[in-house]
Amino acid sequence: MYIRILGALVAFLVLASCDGNGNPLVASTTTTDDTDTDTTTDTDTTTTENGNDQTGGEEITSDRTLPPGTEEPSPDSTIFRKEEFDEDAGTGFARNVVYDGTSDTFFVEGLAFDGNQPDGAAFARGTAVASMGGYAVYEAPVVFQDSVTGVPITQFGHRAIYGAQDRDGDGQADTEFAIVRTGDYVPYGFGGFVYQRNGNVVLPTQGQASYTGSYAGLRDYDTQGGLDYVRGDMEIAIDFGAFDANCSGTACGNAVRGFVRNRQYFDLAGNDITQATLDALGGDGGPVTEVPVLVFEVGPGVSDANGELTGDVGSVTGAGTAFESGTYYALMEGDHTTGDGGQIVGIIVAESSGILTSGAVRETGGFIVDRQQP
Repeated sequence: MYIRILGALVAFLVLASCDGNGNPLVASTTTTDDTDTDTTTDTDTTTTENGNDQTGGEEITSDRTLPPGTEEPSPDSTIFRKEEFDEDAGTGFARNVVYDGTSDTFFVEGLAFDGNQPDGAAFARGTAVASMGGYAVYEAPVVFQDSVTGVPITQFGHRAIYGAQDRDGDGQADTEFAIVRTGDYVPYGFGGFVYQRNGNVVLPTQGQASYTGSYAGLRDYDTQGGLDYVRGDMEIAIDFGAFDANCSGTACGNAVRGFVRNRQYFDLAGNDITQATLDALGGDGGPVTEVPVLVFEVGPGVSDANGELTGDVGSVTGAGTAFESGTYYALMEGDHTTGDGGQIVGIIVAESSGILTSGAVRETGGFIVDRQQP
């Protein structure tokens, strides 16, 4: 059962999923330069595109569990994935997001008390925090007027993080992700995520590749409500064909290694609240100076010929105690056989046991990484 708590509300999102073969992120082609207003200044460029053809190819056959989305993916097709719908868990509810590049606003369906979307006021760019880790932050309207009397009705505090990148400079986004969560429910509230590539992929059969970029997300609380931001540095390396002959399926032998380092936590006002977690993690074991690194589990069967990646992720404290566990989902885009080509977009969902709280904390983060240059 979901119980609304807290009178707070604050902002929102940019996420959504869509039905069938529709585009979960329908947007006008535009570029927005913005400045991060949390504790440091980040400059990021957001680019989106119209349309997304969801056609072509053979359906994946494997024992891996991928999020719902494109039904017949192939290396030559665009692909989107969205958070699985679960009414009891409240996941996968954010749907049909439309981005307006002229006003830098978003509209979304499927969420309660979010400004009567899509016909009401749009989700607007964040005020206290306009971007996080170089990705744009959006907020739902704070109030909505009674449709008959005009009496103001307090809305839930939805936030969203949206990332998009134009890798080849043609004015359209090659990869995109969006995440929406709210801290106004106990347990976790209704929201969702979506990630997609808007082109094809060419994969090597051997060799290795390194990718770097930024990571940002939202943290919500299972038993007490509340919402925070997180940002960090993302690294991915792939050893193509490493596990060949040790698994079944094309490209299943690619080994994927990933790290989220230098994570920092911020409250909705943009204040750095990382130290409280570091102090709690230190305990009797001495001071802790960094949030534990999120690490991908390496093994066969996490990759396929369509450039889709999924596997386990986790972190441990300096004392060797498990801190977080979860799953990563990603899509490779572009030609990864060339030194200046190739990009990866993805989502990580990881849950930790209560360090500062009695219940679990869920972190949903997104990333876009590019081929690392010397």
